[in-house]
Amino acid sequence: MCIIYDMKKLKLKKIPKFKTEKEERLFWLKVDSTEYVDWSKAERWKFPNLKLTSNWN
Repeated sequence: MCIIYDMKKLKLKKIPKFKTEKEERLFWLKVDSTEYVDWSKAERWKFPNLKLTSNWN
């Protein structure tokens, strides 16, 4: 089943301020980002010089 929302009528929640990156990561793991972000306005970006890292601390 596919549900289509009218983003103009949908009230987005305010993204809270985070003290740490870890706190932010945990927040986004627990919530549905569509309640906070209008993904219909998203733009595609390229990062050709991005280096891979294994540092997740």
